[in-house]
Amino acid sequence: MRIVFAGTPAPATPSLRAIAASGHNLVGVVTRTDAAIGRKRVMTPSPVADLAAGLGITTIKTDHLDDAATRAIADLAPDLGVIVAYGALVREPLLTTPPLGWINLHFSLLPRWRGAAPVQRALIAGDRVTGASVFQLVAELDAGDVFDEVRYTVPHDATAGEVLHALADLGAALLVDVVDGIEAGTASPEPQSGEPSLAPKLSIGDGALDFTVPADEVIDRFRGTTPEPGAHTSVAGQRLKVLAVRRGPDIDLAPGALTMGEHDVVIGTGSGTVLLLVVQPAGKSAMAGSDWWRGLRLDDPRVDSFPADIA
Repeated sequence: MRIVFAGTPAPATPSLRAIAASGHNLVGVVTRTDAAIGRKRVMTPSPVADLAAGLGITTIKTDHLDDAATRAIADLAPDLGVIVAYGALVREPLLTTPPLGWINLHFSLLPRWRGAAPVQRALIAGDRVTGASVFQLVAELDAGDVFDEVRYTVPHDATAGEVLHALADLGAALLVDVVDGIEAGTASPEPQSGEPSLAPKLSIGDGALDFTVPADEVIDRFRGTTPEPGAHTSVAGQRLKVLAVRRGPDIDLAPGALTMGEHDVVIGTGSGTVLLLVVQPAGKSAMAGSDWWRGLRLDDPRVDSFPADIA
């Protein structure tokens, strides 16, 4: 089959590599335009654009799947469109431009967590099992019939970045299997079953840690917002990025109160405590929580703002 692939971030690259290595004819790649990255705002191609260039594949860079993009894709005469985290909705007439339509690799077990941030929302919610699904793209958000899925048990300490990396690899193999089945005529998608839940894109405020909830919920939010948009709190009026945590000892400590434990900084929650292993104060490099504590010099150290204040 002639396939056009649409994707942008690093988690889409295993799928692009797998499709390129399959027996199908990858006729083009669609990705977002170069973006300004880093403090110097250097214009940088997307990870998918980088890989496509290395593979020598025709690449269409566009932030909008408009009439011009539709014409450029139609000129490639694809039989099937494959999309993995492109970053924009596919609408008509592009939706039906390939005769076989588009299929989408989505990093959740649909219909749970439809939307832009399925892995992050799953971890924040405390899901212990997630996965990836390949479904037929339709006009409604992530609502098409599902061809196949793979389940994944989330390691207890894994962050969203780590889970997404694992699902990107598992999903790439699943995607090629589905494409093979579509070509062979054996693929048989089934309607989604169950109550949908939504996974909207996260904001910086979603990374604000609320220490009035139980410790497990604090850690789940940390995991779900690491590395992006980043977990954080505020101490002595200064934002503090939280880069590594662990469940703390069972001691009586008020929510948001800080103390120095045997080796690490301990912070109280609504139930239990959390250890701040690695932090990054505003304007400084990442450091061990114990090193940050030694420079704190406060009589009564505690979180001085909660999510509503620091979002």
